[in-house]
Amino acid sequence: MRVIVFVKATKDSEEGRMPTTELLEAMTKYNEQLINAGIMLGGEGLQPTSSAKRVHFSGANRTVIDGPFAETKELVAGYWIWQVRDMDEAVEWVKRCPNPMFTDSDIEIRPVYEVEAFDEIMTPEIQEMYDRNVERAAGK
Repeated sequence: MRVIVFVKATKDSEEGRMPTTELLEAMTKYNEQLINAGIMLGGEGLQPTSSAKRVHFSGANRTVIDGPFAETKELVAGYWIWQVRDMDEAVEWVKRCPNPMFTDSDIEIRPVYEVEAFDEIMTPEIQEMYDRNVERAAGK
């Protein structure tokens, strides 16, 4: 199963406070363990929301909202995409993670929908478009 692992933002991350050399080294070693275990498919840290935008959808209308955004506990400071056996394995890997922030912090794990979840509503035409999009996104 694939999961996305969200590193939740803190006041420090939203202020753009960069990690220490020691934390950067610890996180790099952790990422190396994830890669060596065949779990990590991708991941990055994110810049503070002061450089972000949100697009609000309301019917046919789109409204662009400039960051920063107020509710730090609802924001994401980074992410990984992992391939794991199950949620228990993902939790075990998160427990091994160095605290990515200077203060108490949270990491959220969410399963990714696999294409099979849409089998009941997937038409052959949509499947063909989906397959083509996957190939194009992979650079094929």
